[in-house]
Amino acid sequence: MNDAARRQIQVGGFQHVNKVLIGGDAPVSIQTMWKEPLPPGALEGERGRKTLRRIEALSALGCGLLRFAVPSMEDAETLGRLASMCTMPLVADIHFDYRIALRILDFPIAKIRINPGNIGGKDRALRVLAKARDAGVPVRIGVNGGSLPHDIRGELAAGRLTREEALLRAAERELAVFNEAGFENVVVSMKVSSVSGTIAAAREFAARHDYPLHIGVTEAGPLIAGVTRNAAALYTLLLDGIGDTMRVSLSDTMEKEVITAREILTAVRESRAESGLSVERLSAGEGVRIISCPRCGRYAFDTHAFTERWQERLYGLRQDITVAVMGCPVNGPEEARAADIGITGAGGKILIFKHGAICRRLDIPAGPAAEQITDQAFQQELAASRYHVSPST
Repeated sequence: MNDAARRQIQVGGFQHVNKVLIGGDAPVSIQTMWKEPLPPGALEGERGRKTLRRIEALSALGCGLLRFAVPSMEDAETLGRLASMCTMPLVADIHFDYRIALRILDFPIAKIRINPGNIGGKDRALRVLAKARDAGVPVRIGVNGGSLPHDIRGELAAGRLTREEALLRAAERELAVFNEAGFENVVVSMKVSSVSGTIAAAREFAARHDYPLHIGVTEAGPLIAGVTRNAAALYTLLLDGIGDTMRVSLSDTMEKEVITAREILTAVRESRAESGLSVERLSAGEGVRIISCPRCGRYAFDTHAFTERWQERLYGLRQDITVAVMGCPVNGPEEARAADIGITGAGGKILIFKHGAICRRLDIPAGPAAEQITDQAFQQELAASRYHVSPST
């Protein structure tokens, strides 16, 4: 099914909240999920300002939607307050208690995620859908192995259904409730923790339905395992033209989830001739491309430490440039000649270069001042090239 034939929904775009389109020919959007509880004190004083600054930083990295778990009515009140304070579209993730969903819809929440099967019965699901329809708020049906209805879970355990068939049946059962309510403002996700299962379930759903599809690998694991599994599954699906919004699930920071999603989209952009996706659909993959050497015994510059300090600031640049972080002359200006700007070490000096030409040499003293001097010089060269990043992390 081509992009134009798929449904499109709008998330946000009311009051002060930014608008994100999902589906159709809209760009594939990136989302992440807040990793900690959000108690009332999280919005007060300096702690509240820190919360808002982090949300703004996630937006600068390329995150379009931010989801929060809402396990209690108190959490709904706090998230509702937060939604009134920021422009990022916020998504409420609700299970079991339909009253929480009804309450959160009193606030400028941009989207909610429910499973009609565990929200307390069809009549309660219909009440939530009626209020969401009146508020113009879309709903995501999120199906995974842990949320399968008991009868479907039993058929899966007995071997009468594959996991992909079980997920599809559960999603279609939930969609029937939405159809009964006349509710079409819906996104669907079906997630498992395996690469093959994620791909198979999404392909089967996309072949049968035109609803916007949220893609991701659930419980993907710690950083290395999680990045590997997500990249394998999501790159494959996006090359198929499947997926309208994505979340990379990692047992790591939200920032790394967003950066990984951007890198996956960048990789698909580079292969877009095969994907059938327009470059506009992959625009969330635009921006800085960081290349860096892995470091070895020759290194004269600590690429690991520099990249760790700078990667989030660089990814916040919304300019399509390549930044090279190299450890020695072997991988320095010559091999990274195509980079718009880069940094390396040689002969006891730090070298900053642009398009292979050295523009600054620094003698770096030992001790804590070394990082400060290096960062200041790199910041100045970025600014001289009109690549503007925040001066602080």
